[in-house]
Amino acid sequence: MPTIAVVCGSRSDLPALKGCFDVLDAYGISWEASVISAHRQADALHAYVGEAEETGVRVFIGAAGLAAHLPGVLASLTAKPVIGIPLDGGSLGGADALYAVVQMPPGVPVATVAIGSAGARNAGHLAARILALSDGAVAERVAAFRAEQAEGAELRVDPRST
Repeated sequence: MPTIAVVCGSRSDLPALKGCFDVLDAYGISWEASVISAHRQADALHAYVGEAEETGVRVFIGAAGLAAHLPGVLASLTAKPVIGIPLDGGSLGGADALYAVVQMPPGVPVATVAIGSAGARNAGHLAARILALSDGAVAERVAAFRAEQAEGAELRVDPRST
């Protein structure tokens, strides 16, 4: 039973999501990925969200480029947290997708991360932190990652040697 549902609108979006999948795997979080277009398969997307909620999905991650309506449509169909990943899919370098994902009307929130692969990784980390609120094992893995990240960033310099 997956805990995270990652949905993108096109098969060509999947490579950009590898970082998200890797992060979720590193935290030991179960996930599934589906390709369902918000524009071309609205009924299928609606049915998928209902089925995903019934099977225990707790967070949705939606990735889309260009018009990037998928994360917003997901948020309109569920009360679960939705994280939107804007993808670089056109001549505007992903800015069009960023604006589409971040400009949601009041009451239909989508937590939006950076454009592209950095955003995909952060979507995985954000999903883990959301789950950590009610899952002690995930909270421990998030804390361990943060400690490891802090250790790797620390650099002590002797000012006399510079």
